[in-house]
Amino acid sequence: MPTSPVTVDPRLLRAFLAVAEELHFTRAAARLYVAQQALSRDVRRLERELRAELFLRTTRQVTLTPDGERLVPYARRVLDAQDELLTAFGRARPLLVDLNFSGLLTGQRVLVRARELAPEQELLARYESGLTGAAVELLAGRLDASFGRFAGLAPTLRAGLEQQPVRYEPMTIALPEEHPLARLAAVPLAALAGETVYAGAGNPRTPEWTDLAYRLFEGRDIQVAPAAPPAVGYEEFQRIMARTGHPILAVVDSPPLPGMVLRPLVDPVPLSPVSLVWRRGLAHPGVEALRRASAEVAAREGWLRRPMDGWIPAADEKVMNSRN
Repeated sequence: MPTSPVTVDPRLLRAFLAVAEELHFTRAAARLYVAQQALSRDVRRLERELRAELFLRTTRQVTLTPDGERLVPYARRVLDAQDELLTAFGRARPLLVDLNFSGLLTGQRVLVRARELAPEQELLARYESGLTGAAVELLAGRLDASFGRFAGLAPTLRAGLEQQPVRYEPMTIALPEEHPLARLAAVPLAALAGETVYAGAGNPRTPEWTDLAYRLFEGRDIQVAPAAPPAVGYEEFQRIMARTGHPILAVVDSPPLPGMVLRPLVDPVPLSPVSLVWRRGLAHPGVEALRRASAEVAAREGWLRRPMDGWIPAADEKVMNSRN
């Protein structure tokens, strides 16, 4: 007698994938906005339906079994297909958009316009602090889109992502109010010779920014400040920067810091290349809205017009001249 086909509820696969990525039931439950008991119940149900143990659980850690490892790519494909199906019938899930850091305006302005273009879509802002950190989340499916320096990502990360150039963002220097250069309306790069400038060294989420600083300072007798204690939240960052007293490499739209002034850098004008970045193959109307918004805002504001005296590394120039 033929047996009934086995069906798997996508909700169970989503529960499994959250635990597989977090390797922690409490964090996975918080990510899915469900009770931990309900999440554990869903995972146990999936294990029963598949007749396989998916996790090894101890009081100290959670690890995937070989069957769990084998299920991960299948679960991702099923859930991606479900998202595409819902999108096709106008029921797309919320899109998670990383804006890097609260107060940075490039991504924020694009997001505002995207919400106007697609008011029926839910575009939710997140703050991951750097594109390298966000890229890991994008590839894992925990984020959908971000902004930043695409050429600064490792090739292994870039391979799974797509990008659209958005802006040549002029770079600036944040100086303590008592610093001699703070009196200038604009600071020539040559005037920073002998200075030690903070550029996020040691932050595992922003190495693309530190690499840009090294390239800019090379041959100019400007040092990148050593790693500072990791700061969580803008207030902690302010406190630590006040203690070090170093000038800070920033961009034109950076939020103000108490006791510091922001001055444009000139001769040449260094540019921070900003792209919209999303997971390769992601089909979601919110991504299309972000792409349209990026193009519109960039055209209106002249964000992709490179200044005659603008500086940018060759690798970044190649990325910014590309169009997906």
